[in-house]
Amino acid sequence: MPLPTIATPTYELELPSTGKKVKYRPFLVKEEKLLVLALESEDTKQITTAIRAVLKSCIQTRGVKVDSLPTFDIEFLFLNIRGKSVGEELEVNLICPDDGETSVPVTINIDDIKISKSKEHTKKIQLDKSLIMEMKYPSLDEFIKNNFDFSGDPGIDQSFDLIASCIDKIYNEEEVWSTADCTKKEVKEFLEQMNSLQFKGIEKFFTTMPKLSHSINITNPKTKVESTVVLEGLSSFFE
Repeated sequence: MPLPTIATPTYELELPSTGKKVKYRPFLVKEEKLLVLALESEDTKQITTAIRAVLKSCIQTRGVKVDSLPTFDIEFLFLNIRGKSVGEELEVNLICPDDGETSVPVTINIDDIKISKSKEHTKKIQLDKSLIMEMKYPSLDEFIKNNFDFSGDPGIDQSFDLIASCIDKIYNEEEVWSTADCTKKEVKEFLEQMNSLQFKGIEKFFTTMPKLSHSINITNPKTKVESTVVLEGLSSFFE
């Protein structure tokens, strides 16, 4: 006689980028095992493959293309799927800002972690009087590099690769140049032509980009000083 099938609950959330409702289910044990093994390998390609496979399996709504989702949508999905899988609360150790060394354990409810959006954020960067550059958000591959890269601090080449991958098109009133029709070398050479002021527009796109964010008040047990710590990005919640 075959063993019974265990019913898996489904949940729903809204994608921060579009407001589209997406149904999802928790990780299964086999998927959690796949993630753990990939993370233990510290191999970025293996981690990318595992996270892509798990997200595709857990998202129940048809037509959601994981590879095309912005980084912050993936972070929000991953956080919520994990929450429904292993618990709604996260245990995090925070360093007190007043002395920079005392560690304080805190518990954060996943429902309290939101996507922070800046009013100053824009995808369009005015390069000169007529030329505009339109950006797009980092992809799943960039999400992996930002949160699960074990090779150390990214170098200038990796930073340039990220920026180049996020340029969608350049246009004026008469013509449109799509980066999909250009080589990576051509896009990087275009970037190198920019002056500092133009490049600051790119920096602003990334610094104001929507991201997971949560503010929490902590008290240093040694100095009794109370501080507010802001956690941003998925990796901040899993250290």
